[in-house]
Amino acid sequence: MPLEVIPALDLAGGRLVHVLGPGQVAATAFGADPLTAARAFLDAGATRLHVVDVDLARTGRVGNADVLGAVCALGVPVQASGGVRTEEQVDELIVRGAERVVLGSAALHDRDEAAVLVRRFGDRLLVGIEAAGNTVRPRGTDLELPLSDILAWLTGLEVRRYLFTEVGRAGGLEGPDLDGIAAFAESSSVPIVVAGGIRGVEDLRAVAALGGPIEGAVIGRALYEGLDLRGAIAAVA
Repeated sequence: MPLEVIPALDLAGGRLVHVLGPGQVAATAFGADPLTAARAFLDAGATRLHVVDVDLARTGRVGNADVLGAVCALGVPVQASGGVRTEEQVDELIVRGAERVVLGSAALHDRDEAAVLVRRFGDRLLVGIEAAGNTVRPRGTDLELPLSDILAWLTGLEVRRYLFTEVGRAGGLEGPDLDGIAAFAESSSVPIVVAGGIRGVEDLRAVAALGGPIEGAVIGRALYEGLDLRGAIAAVA
């Protein structure tokens, strides 16, 4: 199967933003309008969109539900994200139209609650792994969880899919952590979507060449700085 290239829409206050470290800046591409960007990505051949509610990640409250609903109404499968931790948050995002939701890495600190969510939502849930080397370090928290221990526990929960992000590269254009992705893929028997640092076609080809359970790659900033999405999709088709 070809690698699925998944454009990202980072939302704050109903507008497109770029998250850079602990802060954010307004996007300039597409007039900062998420629906304009979403339509452009669909016209270029995107088969799925990745919508990040930055306000949810920072406040714990879904802050861009109407925009998420409008994007989902375009008829494209959407995976919703934004530091999701609770059953109520997952429910609200699904009600707004998300096909699947990313459970934030911080949720893995409460193993009992995370297990309930994995069992209840099944393939509607991706488990987010925000990694820094051998440690899970959820953005916006001080948590540090041993990656090998987390994976050993998750293996017994029948997780259906992972979103693997190298946190040190998220929001930057430094290239993906191919070694980290490959190591994670070796430990997983379920599909993996990767994110973080992807600059363009060569990075996508390098991720695709890893093979195994890797099925998709989320790409954000590069698309807003001139990367041709249609060409990127064709390069890994």
